[in-house]
Amino acid sequence: MSNRKYFGTDGIRGPANQFPMTAEFALKLGVAAGQIFKQSHQNFRVVIGKDTRRSCYMFEAALTAGLISVGADVMLLGPIPTPGVGIITKSMRADFGIMISASHNPHYDNGIKLFDSNGYKLPDTLEIEIEKLLDESSQLNIFASAEKMGRTRRYEDAQARYIEIVKSSFPKELTLEGLRIVVDCANGAAYKVAPQILFELGAEVIPINVSPDGFNINQNCGATHTESLAKAVIDYRADVGIALDGDADRIMMCDEQGKILDGDVIIGMIAKRMNEDKLLSSKKVAVTVMSNMALEAYLSSLGLETIRTTVGDRYVVEAMKKNKINLGGEQSGHIILSNYATTGDGLIAALQVLVNVCRTKQKLSVLGNLFKPYPQILTNVRYSNQTPLDKEIVKTEISKAEEKLGKQGRILIRKSGTEPLIRIMVEANDNKLMEDVSRHLTEVITKNL
Repeated sequence: MSNRKYFGTDGIRGPANQFPMTAEFALKLGVAAGQIFKQSHQNFRVVIGKDTRRSCYMFEAALTAGLISVGADVMLLGPIPTPGVGIITKSMRADFGIMISASHNPHYDNGIKLFDSNGYKLPDTLEIEIEKLLDESSQLNIFASAEKMGRTRRYEDAQARYIEIVKSSFPKELTLEGLRIVVDCANGAAYKVAPQILFELGAEVIPINVSPDGFNINQNCGATHTESLAKAVIDYRADVGIALDGDADRIMMCDEQGKILDGDVIIGMIAKRMNEDKLLSSKKVAVTVMSNMALEAYLSSLGLETIRTTVGDRYVVEAMKKNKINLGGEQSGHIILSNYATTGDGLIAALQVLVNVCRTKQKLSVLGNLFKPYPQILTNVRYSNQTPLDKEIVKTEISKAEEKLGKQGRILIRKSGTEPLIRIMVEANDNKLMEDVSRHLTEVITKNL
């Protein structure tokens, strides 16, 4: 990551119409990425999906123009969850895929994520190669001749393809009949497919936030704003609540009592069942450094080893591939089940939890009561140019705080890969100690901006 200029932990992201998220840059990105993949393919195909932000139209057109100019055939999927792009890129045997989305960010942000031919997010090495082309403008002038320019085609059945793929992850002998489920689609990419999938599997579905207007994606709804989900579950006396984010690659769930279950709890529930059913490819589960220490202790009680990675679902996937693991995820709700998808998929994760509900006939409040998380405080400090994390006084104070916590907890301080934020996480089994350490570190970092 340190050598990358434009790519963060999840593609390129920023405010729309501000560099690098401009139409001009997107066009150049299409040309650069096209040239990288064209090296091994004379005729090549690219899949492009998007979420419901208005700016997606601009980036879709710019990327398409750049790709066609270097000879790529472009297949446009329209609004579709990010995992759908990964899955369809592979099933259509495309050379690479692109998702236009800023995930859980507000409508005024947007982003571009790239996938390889197997549906996995690009490794750092390929992203660096693309960046080199972007910074060497002379390298961007290798265009196709008029007769070899690419074509474009819009696939109207892309959502139907994704629906069938997701449904196939749910056991055929089970049904969701008898379950009332609230699904919050965050006015995002899954606003059509999520309610349809649950309905076709037999559930009584109550969809909320399914009226995107180009500006209301993630606006006080979805996986990052779960208040409306919890209220709807109580108001409708639902059995289960499901909240997706803008591109549906992350999930939060809600039990029948209105309690929110985060990614750690969802991973725990899925791990327990998969372990009992002997479906885990190894006795390991991959999570990031953000996952609560209580999850690690719980997995250990099941005889499972926890593999921790840096933050970002792409790094979880890398660890899963390296260690032959088929379950991993993040506390924030990216859950990767590699038997079914190549990246985090909120809907597939939800269905795996619903398998537990259908088989045991137990309430989600019972199934989700696996462990008591260590108290955790996450604070964000916004910065403009350079971060203060390299200053000696800041390093010294962080070391002192770690000594103060000892074995009672841990500290994780990092730069966000998608926003100009320093994220300060303090976790401890003592609330007062945790609050004191968090407050002190936030003050130190803020003063040294």
